[in-house]
Amino acid sequence: MEKTSRARASPAPAALNALRATVHHMTTYVCLIEARLHFGESHDLKGKRKELHSLKAHLRQRFGAAVSETDGHDKWQRATLVCALVGDGEVGSRADHLCRFIESRCPDGCSFERELLSLDDLRNL
Repeated sequence: MEKTSRARASPAPAALNALRATVHHMTTYVCLIEARLHFGESHDLKGKRKELHSLKAHLRQRFGAAVSETDGHDKWQRATLVCALVGDGEVGSRADHLCRFIESRCPDGCSFERELLSLDDLRNL
C-alpha cells in the first residue's frame, strides 16, 4: 500500500490580507464587575461558603468569567466578588446577563460596580 501526501493549499494573498484586516479592526474589551453580596439566610461561614462556591462555579461555566472573592472572607453574611469578562462589543450585554443571574441567586441583596475598558485603554494606563 502506497501512502500519498497532499500538500495543503495556502490561502490566496488577497484572502490573507482581508483576514488580517478583519482581525486588526476587531476591538477587544475587558469588563470588570464588582459584586457586593448579602446572604441573609446564611447562619455561618460554612453556609455562605457553600452558596459562594456554587455561584462562582456557575459564573465560570455559564458566562466564561474569571471570578475571585476579594472581600468579606471572615463575614458570614457578606462577600465581594470581582468578575472579569473578555470579548468583543457584546461583552457589555454578557455583563448585564451576569448581573441579572447574580441578582436571581442573591435575593437578600447585592450591588454592582462595573468598568468597561478596551484593550487600547489598558495599554495606555
